[in-house]
Amino acid sequence: MTDHARLYKERPAHARRSPYLLMAIACPKLLLRFLGLPRSLPSLDRQPLPCLLPARSSPIPVLRAVPRTAKARTLSAVKDDQSLSSIITELEQEQEEDETAAGEDVTRRLPERWREIHGRDDWAGLLDPMDPLLRSELIRYGEFAQACYDSFDYDPFSRCCGSCKYNRRRFFSSLGMEGTGYEVTRYLYATSNINLPNFFTKSRAGAKIWSQRANWMGYVAVSDDETTARLGRRDIVVAWRGTVTRLEWIADLMDFLRPVSSVGIPCPDPSVKVESGFAELYTDKDPTCRFCKYSAREQLLTEVRKLVELHSKAGEEVSISVTGHSLGSALAMLSAYDIAEMGLNVGEGGDRVATTVFSFSGPRVGNGHFKERFEGLGIKAIRVVNVHDTVPKVPGILFNERVPAFLRRLAEALPWSYSHVGVELPLDHRRSPFLKETVDPSCFHNLEAHLHLLDGFHGKGHRFVLASGRDPALVNKACDFLKEHHMVPPFWRQDENKGMTRAHDGRWVQSDRQEVDDHPEDTHHHLRRLGLANDDHH
Repeated sequence: MTDHARLYKERPAHARRSPYLLMAIACPKLLLRFLGLPRSLPSLDRQPLPCLLPARSSPIPVLRAVPRTAKARTLSAVKDDQSLSSIITELEQEQEEDETAAGEDVTRRLPERWREIHGRDDWAGLLDPMDPLLRSELIRYGEFAQACYDSFDYDPFSRCCGSCKYNRRRFFSSLGMEGTGYEVTRYLYATSNINLPNFFTKSRAGAKIWSQRANWMGYVAVSDDETTARLGRRDIVVAWRGTVTRLEWIADLMDFLRPVSSVGIPCPDPSVKVESGFAELYTDKDPTCRFCKYSAREQLLTEVRKLVELHSKAGEEVSISVTGHSLGSALAMLSAYDIAEMGLNVGEGGDRVATTVFSFSGPRVGNGHFKERFEGLGIKAIRVVNVHDTVPKVPGILFNERVPAFLRRLAEALPWSYSHVGVELPLDHRRSPFLKETVDPSCFHNLEAHLHLLDGFHGKGHRFVLASGRDPALVNKACDFLKEHHMVPPFWRQDENKGMTRAHDGRWVQSDRQEVDDHPEDTHHHLRRLGLANDDHH
């Protein structure tokens, strides 16, 4: 017996066992390097490795299973800290390169698979196990919705409270999202005759504020030429703002069902109904306000009409991707339906433009007839939900798509019978080892938490493993959901000094912003072409 083996055998059992077992469990690639064995998976298939982890706990079989030369190399490598450090560094670099290559390989297939990813087959076979390309695209569209939160001015002490903090032309670069490959073409604003103190944010600056009635609601963006080539089509994105932490808007908005035709959407079936609060927020306008003299509906339809016409005339394939979280999800469903009902999802040559909703933690929007009409128009919708979140369960707690069909038919005439549309992707925050136990419902509802759960979801019964390495610290951007040992403070995202800057005279003042964008000059022209223009727009 060699001196090394004798000294190893005389150590306590737990000390003898730990170096190799921990190395094999935590970093099997590193262990193979020490043993001088091939690291590539194909070679492992051709030549099976000796058993390194026997069922019994004794470390002696582990040593005997390793060739003598490999054992000597292992012991000398362990002694050499510098060599170990360099090997670990090299392996980390290899792992990063492998992950990057894998990600590039997945996205490289997008031009040939984008229709499937956008729900051509209702995502059959893509959700369990989770398709890597679908996961990547869901996160990407979720980040478009998250950008609405990150750019919205919630500060009641700001003169621009309720507006977007960034200029439209520098929207993504201001958020550190230069690599999105999209250009924002229009901001969307809304007003409401309903009292919505928990959703409509207003400044305390009185008459000095940017608008007395309007709130910024989201944006329309379109892919640039380079991204269009990578995606395999020209992608028009509509992103709607929702709610971050306060959930009282549910009680403020949810009132009763009303026919969509009563708010100007040209549906031939009067039995197709949606929640009245969502419809009013989408269609209300105020002629006295420069930002909401056009309704959110009118702003959206004119921009989508213009972009679809422009790019389909150029012979490009076009897609419309609508996304939103929470209340933004409800607006996404309603607006996607409106686009299809108005016939705006048809290109110049008469080809149907794929229209898909990527919904995150959204409530039910309409009744069973709305669901039938929505899906009958060819709109696809995938709903990402946390099973512990209450928002996707309302309205329609008693009568919804889950009750037996005969009961649903009886309840259709009732004002509180609702149905979800599309395909649901249920996630469970308790599967994530990063998230702590809490009773705060706003954590269950948080959009960043949903994107974190998406990144770790591989299918039912599969272990939670972050696929893209998306930073878990993002979860605590606007909530307190991460376990404390991660040392990420809750609610950490805020503007430097809350937007205060030091003036030349030494005083601290609010920094001035560029003028807030309102509406393109050709809006009325496009409204007239859509048959929606009237004297109120002048």
